[in-house]
Parts: sequence; C-alpha cells; structure tokens
Amino acid sequence: MKRVLIVVALITCAAVLGLWRSHGGVRAGLNRVVNAAGDNNSQGVTGDETRKTFDLKPGARVEIQGINGRVEIQTLDTKTAEVFVKRTGDNPSSLRRREMIIEQTNDGLLVRSKQNHVGLWDHLFGSDPKEEVTIKAPRQIALSLRGINGRIFSGDIDGPLEVKGVNGRTELGQASDSVEIDGINGSIAVGLNKLSERGVRIHGVNGGIELKLSSGLNADLTAKGMNGSVRSEIAEVTVEKDDHWSHYSARIGSGGPAIEISGINGNVRLTRADNASSATGDKPSNTSNTSRNVQ
Repeated sequence: MKRVLIVVALITCAAVLGLWRSHGGVRAGLNRVVNAAGDNNSQGVTGDETRKTFDLKPGARVEIQGINGRVEIQTLDTKTAEVFVKRTGDNPSSLRRREMIIEQTNDGLLVRSKQNHVGLWDHLFGSDPKEEVTIKAPRQIALSLRGINGRIFSGDIDGPLEVKGVNGRTELGQASDSVEIDGINGSIAVGLNKLSERGVRIHGVNGGIELKLSSGLNADLTAKGMNGSVRSEIAEVTVEKDDHWSHYSARIGSGGPAIEISGINGNVRLTRADNASSATGDKPSNTSNTSRNVQ
C-alpha cells in the first residue's frame, strides 16, 4: 500500500511540475491572484483597436456574431462599410482569450469574435476582454446580429433584419423589409417603415417592446403568450383583446403583412415613429485598415 501511495505522489508531482513549466501559465495565474487584492488599477489597463474598410454591394449581408460588449451600426448613403473594434482587458492574457475576425465574404461582411484555446489556469480564473464594435454601413443591407452580450444600436435598414440571442437593450432604427427577433434578455425598440410579405416575428423577449410605426405602414398585428399587455398610443390604431385567451390583435392602416408577437415577459407599446430619431453614438475617426495596441 505504501508503495502505491509513493507512485501516486510522484505522478502528482510530475503533473504539477509540467503545468508549472508550460508557458508560465500557472505562475502567471498565481501572481495575478496574489496581486489582485492590492492592484486596484489593473482593470482595463490593456487593449487594442482595429479599423477596416470594405466595399459593399446593395443588399449585401452584414453578419455580427459572438460579441462580448456593445454593438452599434450607423447607416447612411454610402457604398462602403467602415468597421471599428475596440477591446479592453485586465492584461495581455485576457486579450489572448478571444480573437476578432473581420472579413469580407461572398455575401458581404462578417464580424465575429471567437474563444481561443487557453491553459487550464486561465480557463478557470482568467477573464474575457470587453469588445465594442462600431460599423458605418449602407442602408441597403441585410443585417444579422447573433450572440451579442451587450447593448445594440442600429440605424435604418432597407433590407431583412435578424436579431437573435442578445443580452442587453436593443434599439433598432426603421426596418423596410422583414424583421425576426428571438431570444432577447432586455427591452427592445424597433421602427417599422414598410414590410415585405415575410412581415415581423418577435419571440422570446424578457423585457418591454416598443414598436415605432410609420404613418404609411399597413400590417396586421397579433400577440399571444404574454406576461403583459399590448397598448396603442396611436389614435387611429385600436388594440382588441380576447379576454378568455389573452390574445391581442390590431389592424394597422389597411392591414397587410403579419406582425406576430409571442412569448413576451413585458408590455408592448405601439407608438408613432415619424418624429423618432435613429440611435447614434461615437463614430470611428479613421477608415484605414490598421490595428493598434493601447497600453
């Protein structure tokens, strides 16, 4: 029995020594733990910035995926997309945990962040960097946002709009095609200018919803499976409720494409969008293809 215990102890020591020697990961991790209590200025001390510009054809698909932070899409009359990404982390190891991919695709443009493989210690005790993405793009695009851990701001879109898997408030400009929103943990404000036959589908939202309707919009709204109510702040739009089933319906204008709402934990408000302005924010000041580290 004593011999077995000795063998186990030797194997354990060898494993610990191997981890200690591999890339200094354990030593660096121990240093971070020891120094964390006394280093109040360590947060956000390192980062990098990336700017890139791409030519886009009308109707190009712009996909933004897996961002750990705020995303803003500014739309205007242009034929190019300018991408600005800012990342901040506790230390260089934090930045290495994730990788930003910004590339032109056959359909348009892809901006996404992916998790890199890291050592066991960093995996258990490290922290991911915060990512902020700002894009200036044409209005005539198909916009897809998936897996965003942060707030979203978007200007007007003359194309299909898809937003799925967001942890944060979502503010979207006027949509002029179709809208699909699913799996949002936060409130939503979205403008509806005109709709294609595919209409609007909003499902699985933990928060309130504001639909900012253009005066020329024609659509038929239905809502069910809600922990909340639907109310109209537009004089000419009346919301009807089926008390038995808690279903809501409304005819907007002369009726038309369907606006389907279900699985909502919050209230839905119908407001007039004519005087509303699209969300805006900080704009990138440089459009060249560069990367810069900030220490």
